[in-house]
Formats: sequence, structure tokens, C-alpha cells
Amino acid sequence: MITKDILKKLASNLMFEMEEEEYDTLEKEFAIFLKQMDLIAHIKDVDGVEPMTFPFELDINDHFLRSDVANNEINFDDMKVNVKDYEENKIKVPKVVE
Repeated sequence: MITKDILKKLASNLMFEMEEEEYDTLEKEFAIFLKQMDLIAHIKDVDGVEPMTFPFELDINDHFLRSDVANNEINFDDMKVNVKDYEENKIKVPKVVE
């Protein structure tokens, strides 16, 4: 059972700030989720069912998915028009990690 105290501890560990009514809502949602999982667990032979990873069979040779081909490439000289700062064909960006 997922209690409000457990949710508060998890939120604290993840550095989330939540209102009290959000904990109530989340507790109710977890109760629904756990009931659904319990129903699924009672389905006969559910452990023998292979998980679905794709909605339909797809042979490796099918042409359903397109190839990942780069096009419309832009050279650095054309790109540097939109860049504030660069050096030796490298774009300088602001530091985001301390």
C-alpha cells in the first residue's frame, strides 16, 4: 500500500515540492493503479504471454520504416551567421553545469 507518508518521503528524496491536495490525488491514483495490477495478476496464464514491443509483426526486410538519412546539411560558414560566438569551427555555448 502506498501511503501519503511514503509519497512525501519519495517527493523529498526527488526534491519535489507538492501541495497537500496533490498528495491526496496521487495517493488515490496509486490505489487505482495497484487495483488494476492486482486484476491483471489474476488473469489466467498471464505470465505465459509474451510482452508486446511493437503493435504488429515487422520483418527486418520490410520497408515500413524509413532509413535514417541526413539531408539538407549546412556547412559551418553558413551556420555561423546565426551563432554568437565560435572558435575553430566549434560553437561556444553558455556553461550550464557547475
